Amino acid sequence: MKKARLAVFASGSGSNYQAIVEACIDGRIDADVVLLVCDKPGAKVLERAEKFGTKSFAFNPKDYESREAYETMLATMLDDHKVDYICLAGYMRIVGKVLLSRFEQRIINIHPSLLPSFKGAHAIQDAMEFGVKVFGVTTHFVDETLDGGRIIDQGAVAYEGNDIEELTTMIHNIEHKLYVKTINKLINKRF
Repeated sequence: MKKARLAVFASGSGSNYQAIVEACIDGRIDADVVLLVCDKPGAKVLERAEKFGTKSFAFNPKDYESREAYETMLATMLDDHKVDYICLAGYMRIVGKVLLSRFEQRIINIHPSLLPSFKGAHAIQDAMEFGVKVFGVTTHFVDETLDGGRIIDQGAVAYEGNDIEELTTMIHNIEHKLYVKTINKLINKRF
């Protein structure tokens, strides 16, 4: 059986990208990351992709007339690389109908909260300000809504401190393990 072919979409530092690639390299995921897509030229994730030898593509969405235009271009690129699944890993854009229809139930995301609570870009900070004592991570299928889509898995950690950096590190540790588990569920159709 052939290995699954993954594309990772990211916008920032790329710690989840790296966790996925390392899991593929050491056999914890029976897949290969064949493409990294980044919507922020100059993001640190591009350096990580170069280090691991992953083909990468960086683009500025403002260079395109619409989301549909750049997603059509991305869909063609994904097809050219024979991508089976898309893993959003800190990709800070809403995925539109072009990619959603082309990769139906094959796009997943990881979010740093126990969805459906604390959607959006500042989930950890929002949860801390709200005063929650149990934080977490959710993996889910992507749909047209912000941090929506059917939940695949969740992981949680109790935390009563007030150090956002310490909490973020704890959340990232959960993310790196949970995403590997989720990708395995996805490629083995066990969700």
